Amino acid sequence: MTRDVLISISGIQIAEGDNNTVELITSGDYFLKNGNHYILYDEVQEGLEGVIKNTIKISPYGLDIIKRGSSSVHMTFEKNKKNIACYATPYGELIIGLNTNDIQVIEEEDRLRVHVAYSLDINYQHISECDIDLDIHSKATADIHLLN
Repeated sequence: MTRDVLISISGIQIAEGDNNTVELITSGDYFLKNGNHYILYDEVQEGLEGVIKNTIKISPYGLDIIKRGSSSVHMTFEKNKKNIACYATPYGELIIGLNTNDIQVIEEEDRLRVHVAYSLDINYQHISECDIDLDIHSKATADIHLLN
């Protein structure tokens, strides 16, 4: 895969029969180091100054999402394991629990797809069931993958 990539992140939260979906498509950088995939991209939050620097690390053991900026967190997803993180936001800090039910990684020559299913706790209370889907591919082949 090339260094310049197009990143599609979609997520869904299911809580008490209510579905909340989020989708982000952005460009970023990709590299492979010591058998781990790294994806770097910037995120602008509506109504807030500055950018959030994001790092996604995909390893044989799981997925890490690291955010640095006006909101900061290091979330770790490992299958059949619960991880706790402190999520610092401009409005205060939250303790989040991530109980990962499933992780699927599909590696192709010019594409990387990841699916994560997890339960989300906030301040030790179960909030929702969540899914995240990542689709990372070289900008050179973006048109082909956007159609699939």
